[in-house]
Amino acid sequence: MTEKKWVIDMEDYREKIERYISMEKEVLDLLSPDEINEVMNILEDARINGRRIFICGNGGSASTASHLECDFNKGISYDQKVKYDIECLSDNVPMMMAIANDMGYDEIFVVPLKNKLKKGDVVIGISGSGNSENLLKAFRYANESGAETIAFTGYSGGKLKELAKHNIHVKVDNMQIVEDVHLILNHMMMFILSGMKGC
Repeated sequence: MTEKKWVIDMEDYREKIERYISMEKEVLDLLSPDEINEVMNILEDARINGRRIFICGNGGSASTASHLECDFNKGISYDQKVKYDIECLSDNVPMMMAIANDMGYDEIFVVPLKNKLKKGDVVIGISGSGNSENLLKAFRYANESGAETIAFTGYSGGKLKELAKHNIHVKVDNMQIVEDVHLILNHMMMFILSGMKGC
């Protein structure tokens, strides 16, 4: 029996590719070096003074949170005497499922913070919309507890931008670009703080 092969007409995606790349460049140019610098200094202060950093997000933002934990705990900390202590709250799937099942999805980040967060620690929330209720609950608790709160947001920034003590805002109404830039922020900070050569 001869295998049937499907033949499709070639599409020309170049115009859309160029438009996406152009949008990415425009958004990167809108980033505030002052906001990024402020956040990097808060993170370095936490490292040097032995404070814990908790990070969380949903969906693609959860993967960025996990990626940042890896890059800071290993990439930056590897050759440092004083290392980062970052915990990604989105990584503990059994804990999240237990809390979501028994108490509700809105509680998945605030419950572990109630177990572990101390005054002076740092909570980072990553959200495209800035309106995820589980992040908002976590930030309200963190603020009440005397923690530093940092948000990476997109779109209008949502309620999270208002709750966070510090915010890096990606000013575009496009979730893919927002998530791209949040990951670029992670890599930018990791590159600079680890002292890598090349810039």
